[in-house]
Amino acid sequence: MMVESLLVMLIIGAVAGWLAGRIVEGYGFGMLGNIVVGIVGAFIAGLILPRLGFGVGGGVVQAFIHSTLGAVILLVLIRLVKRA
Repeated sequence: MMVESLLVMLIIGAVAGWLAGRIVEGYGFGMLGNIVVGIVGAFIAGLILPRLGFGVGGGVVQAFIHSTLGAVILLVLIRLVKRA
């Protein structure tokens, strides 16, 4: 992975984390926490979703959709774990 790719993943993950915090209402870790969750979700989604054959759009659009989806899934999973 090139440095540019990592930097783009971090920026897109930060925006996706903020958006995921808005999508999953009533739950979140504040703005900074959601950005971190978005970055982690972007990394996980970037590894898993293409291998599952899930792809929407291309380039930055695909990365943003994957990152947002990964962050939303991660927020929901964290919510389920905290409730248990």
